Amino acid sequence: MHLSQIVLYLGLLIALGPVVLSDQETHQQPSATSPEDTEQCATCEVRQQIKTMRLNAIKSQILSKLRMKEAPNISRDIVKQLLPKAPPLQQLLDQYDVLGDDNKDVVMEEDDEHATTETIMMMATEPESVVQADGEPKCCFFSFTQKFQANRIVRAQLWVHLRPADEATTVFLQISRLMPVTDGNRHIRIRSLKIDVNAGVSSWQSIDVKQVLTVWLRQPETNWGIEINAFDSRGNDLAVTSAEPGEDGLQPFMEVKISEGPRRVRRDSGLDCDENSPESRCCRYPLTVDFEDFGWDWIIAPKRYKANYCSGECEYMHLQKYPHTHLVNKANPRGTAGPCCTPTKMSPINMLYFNRKEQIIYGKIPSMVVDRCGCS
Repeated sequence: MHLSQIVLYLGLLIALGPVVLSDQETHQQPSATSPEDTEQCATCEVRQQIKTMRLNAIKSQILSKLRMKEAPNISRDIVKQLLPKAPPLQQLLDQYDVLGDDNKDVVMEEDDEHATTETIMMMATEPESVVQADGEPKCCFFSFTQKFQANRIVRAQLWVHLRPADEATTVFLQISRLMPVTDGNRHIRIRSLKIDVNAGVSSWQSIDVKQVLTVWLRQPETNWGIEINAFDSRGNDLAVTSAEPGEDGLQPFMEVKISEGPRRVRRDSGLDCDENSPESRCCRYPLTVDFEDFGWDWIIAPKRYKANYCSGECEYMHLQKYPHTHLVNKANPRGTAGPCCTPTKMSPINMLYFNRKEQIIYGKIPSMVVDRCGCS
């Protein structure tokens, strides 16, 4: 090796040496972690596990409280087809848009084991063939389950969409009760409504059918369905009774309001912490449930809500109000897990959803929001 090459080689070693040594020292030198950081990291892992458990529990609780064994198989496309574009539903959706995901300061009813129904929106279906002649009329039949009770019906409205008229006219909206063809007179007019409409304007119209519904509930054998007509001055029927192309969501439906039990106002209280809080004491942490993450398109609103969860340590001094448990823990501190940080106050949420019969339900699901946490 020539002298010049040796000199060059030594120069490179001198130049690169500190860098290589520094790099090795970097890999070999352990990072300094304080006991506080280690404890905080462990606390974060525990909170994450509790959040996961809480989310899984919420999924099970919702299905159980709605008396469902599994989630309805209703896709987003089906929801778009079935969702009425009518004022009562739009008002509910607008209410969720205004309130957002914060369900604080809303009036809640007393907790129960199962969901309490407020409003049911039933889509019209085709009546049985015994009331049809040559396949007519195509509409409408409404099926009622045993949960409907005549003495609990507060309001029942039939919603009908009218196609636009060619000119300003008066429309006569008529509802007739259907009877089997063999009974002779198969159309018995039960309600009518006179409506003035402008040219080229479509509209939703509602008519009170509480009395009709009450009769059906007390005498189910009389419910063969109804026929809906909306004739203008020229005899054109403007009522949308079956889905034509471009008329999805415009079919007739019935909105039934059911009476509710006693109510109360939820008042939030208790100790709140955020996710970055170093505190290990028992308190309430924020947790947002996103139903779209669950793949639950059958829930119309809210798409997400604040559920919250409890986490933290409970010292034995919290057990002073439970003397027996406190004495047991004091006598054998290693033989028990001690008090747990759990919800001490919960409240329900309002939910708009499809059931398995593709009916739209608006009701309350109890015990879905953690309002307060404590040691017990």
